[in-house]
Amino acid sequence: MARRRTARPSILLRWLAVGAIVLVALLYARPLRSYLGTKHALAQKAADVQALEAQNRQLRDRLATANTTEALQREARRLGLVRPDERLFIVKGISAWVHSRTTINRGG
Repeated sequence: MARRRTARPSILLRWLAVGAIVLVALLYARPLRSYLGTKHALAQKAADVQALEAQNRQLRDRLATANTTEALQREARRLGLVRPDERLFIVKGISAWVHSRTTINRGG
């Protein structure tokens, strides 16, 4: 009978220890989940910042090249503008001419 009396307090202590561990785990679960969620959001924001910095660099490079005289002339030509001392020629049917040249070169 002496054996049973010593076994009961040790079983009770084990269950109390398990209960304490479960309680501590429950108390740490919500802050740990919040920490991991915040860490994930921070990593996502850091990736967004890197992408925006790369885009900013590209835009700064475009702005630096857009302020040159050559770029301004190239953009004006693309819009169909000409200088006051130049003559404007409109050539139509270029695609048909290119197509006919390619078929002649093939032997057709």
